[in-house]
Amino acid sequence: MKGKAVIVGGSIAGISCAHALIAAGWEVVVLEKTTAAPTGCATGAGLGLDTVSFKLIQPWIKQPEVLDRMTLPLTVEYEQATDGSKNSTRTLAKDPNFNFKVVHWSDLHRLLYESLPSEVVLWGHLFLSLSMSEDKSSVKVVAKLLQTNETVEIVCDLLVGADGSLSSVRKHFLPDHKLRYSGYCAWRGVIDYSDNENSETLKAIKKAYLDLGKSCYFDLGSEGHVVLHELINRRINWVWYLNQQEPTFERNSLTTKVSHEMIENMYELAEKVWIPELVKVMRETKEPFLNAIYDSESLGQLYWNNNVVLIGDAAHPITPHGARSTNMSILDSAVLGKCLEKWGPQNLGPALEEYQSIRLPVAKEQVLFSRRLGRIKQRLPVSGHEIFDPTTASEEECKVLQLKNIPYHNGMPSILM
Repeated sequence: MKGKAVIVGGSIAGISCAHALIAAGWEVVVLEKTTAAPTGCATGAGLGLDTVSFKLIQPWIKQPEVLDRMTLPLTVEYEQATDGSKNSTRTLAKDPNFNFKVVHWSDLHRLLYESLPSEVVLWGHLFLSLSMSEDKSSVKVVAKLLQTNETVEIVCDLLVGADGSLSSVRKHFLPDHKLRYSGYCAWRGVIDYSDNENSETLKAIKKAYLDLGKSCYFDLGSEGHVVLHELINRRINWVWYLNQQEPTFERNSLTTKVSHEMIENMYELAEKVWIPELVKVMRETKEPFLNAIYDSESLGQLYWNNNVVLIGDAAHPITPHGARSTNMSILDSAVLGKCLEKWGPQNLGPALEEYQSIRLPVAKEQVLFSRRLGRIKQRLPVSGHEIFDPTTASEEECKVLQLKNIPYHNGMPSILM
């Protein structure tokens, strides 16, 4: 017996899940509302792959050596304090065993997608609804073809919700579940110097951040904090987390393009907070974008009716400060695939229960850690602790900023060994 799965969502979580389920012997269809596969460097940013994710991805792709060529190893983590009024920075904590590989979102997505059979992903298919058969042995999924407005029905043994923090699949079972706004948004950008290796801005930023290219910098300033690192081909990725009231975004998205006025206001504030070399990188970035930062309380469960399951941000919306979102999606996918392979399509209940027992406790602790770390770096109240002040914190107190403190750091579940 060969099971059939429908995966809702064609981002990295959904594409990773397709690989894991195909490897487990399942027939897979991915429904993605985007009308075509992303090309080039679509709106997106750099992301860090930990050692576990990097290892899990390699068997999924046709040419594993390509993954090495498109990623840049970051071996050092710097936690810094920046004084914009004095144009100075100082190191608060340093981890020489950071061990992440960074890649642009679109590069990784393209590699994973192109390693799938061409018929797996159905582009331009908007998920509308799901319903169970009378004996609850199968799921009927209804989707709309955006180019024609026709609807299609697909019957499957398993439905996987990989449709992000605003998951429509999750909403079917938990209509009252709400996301929690963190209190801040992120300005993001990637600037490409590949055609201008003699750029004075590039030379200046590398002089200000001497280990850029092998390190990830986290700068704490008077207005939030910045993440800065390099990508392959002389691209610089930056993120500025800025405290503000919850914005209102149109449509079903947490990311938006911004007006020229909003961008100029951001630049003006940046000049008061960050060193000039970093501000110049921000100013030269084409089309910086803004996204609101959310997470959510633990769902309490990850599957329903023995044939619907959640992975990735649909299962555990998380803030980005533990570098976990993509890594959790990849690990969720791999664990789900192994559980399905172990139990077989005829035993979905035990398979999904084992998946949940492995991933739910980890997700809960990592979401809370990432939330706490974000609030510390944003100088927001943290229960039981004073607001973190980088100007007075001791060397020991500054160690709380490091990513290696995250629960289950680089942990490989036994089912994957």
